[in-house]
Amino acid sequence: PEQFTERVEHCMIERHDANQFVCRNDQVRKLLALSERVAQTEVTVLLSGESGTGKEVLAHHIHRHSPRAHQDFVAVNCASMPESMLEDMLFGHEKGAFTGAHQRYLGLFEQASNGTLFLDEIGELPFSLQAKLLRVLQERELKRLGGSELIKVDVRVIAASNKNLAHEVKSRNFREDLYYRINVFPLKLIPLRERKDDIIPIAEALLAKHQQAPSGRYNLTPEVVDFLKSYPWPGNVRELENVMQRALVLATDSEISLPHILMDTAVEAPMTAPSSLSASTPSDPVIASENRDLSAVAWEREQQVILEILTKVQGSRKAAAEQLGISARTLRYKLAKIKDQGIAVP
Repeated sequence: PEQFTERVEHCMIERHDANQFVCRNDQVRKLLALSERVAQTEVTVLLSGESGTGKEVLAHHIHRHSPRAHQDFVAVNCASMPESMLEDMLFGHEKGAFTGAHQRYLGLFEQASNGTLFLDEIGELPFSLQAKLLRVLQERELKRLGGSELIKVDVRVIAASNKNLAHEVKSRNFREDLYYRINVFPLKLIPLRERKDDIIPIAEALLAKHQQAPSGRYNLTPEVVDFLKSYPWPGNVRELENVMQRALVLATDSEISLPHILMDTAVEAPMTAPSSLSASTPSDPVIASENRDLSAVAWEREQQVILEILTKVQGSRKAAAEQLGISARTLRYKLAKIKDQGIAVP
């Protein structure tokens, strides 16, 4: 069915050059060296780390450095769909296997033939499917739903999880035999807050990736550089990417300054209204007094940008959220915090 096909296409991820791993950090360089070494083998790799640390990017990196690099890289998020759909997507079905199965469908294991299959969030894989996946990994063969034929598959599998799978095994949420089958060569990605020397190169790479103009380069002001390095980045590289995309929307020239840096959640700051807010504008120089840290300055500038855009769109929350590149819910949260500081909101 067309709807199913659209979901499959949405979940498949092809190779693309934008997924380059930027690193200066020694730990990450060692990780990349290990990944390139294991890429030359057929060993199953398990990537772990917090959400947003770049597990999928590293999986692409392994694929690009493997003998399978000229074949397809196919990815699926095991947490993104119901169990029945995930089973069908992975293993395929024969015509007539179930209501609506009007034609044979080749699952992702077959679609990734001779290439790489990336199983993201494998810790979310339903327990009933874990046994079926284990058999495919052990025997390198599968049966489509509704079929009886054993089909040989030649696929390199890379799995990833932000959960502690060893703990999940002890909690009986994950099969021990499957865990040992996929955990042949584990690689753990460190969070962005532990690789501060990579933050600015990654930010610059993300700006280049998302900028609309084909030429030119965006520069980060010293204040932005200091702030990006000091922020803890709970959402890791994914959060940094969101922030850089918003900055590109807000920037009117080639310079990214603090007023263009809007966080997913408001940076903690003193809950008192800054005395200079009503008189200053986003273009004013950023000067931190001895009693205000960089986070407080950034939040003050963020308020200025939000209020300026709200005034520009005549108070429309929907239009303001769109221009700011944040969700309506996030905007409501920020406005509530601004109101709590005794500041009038358009």
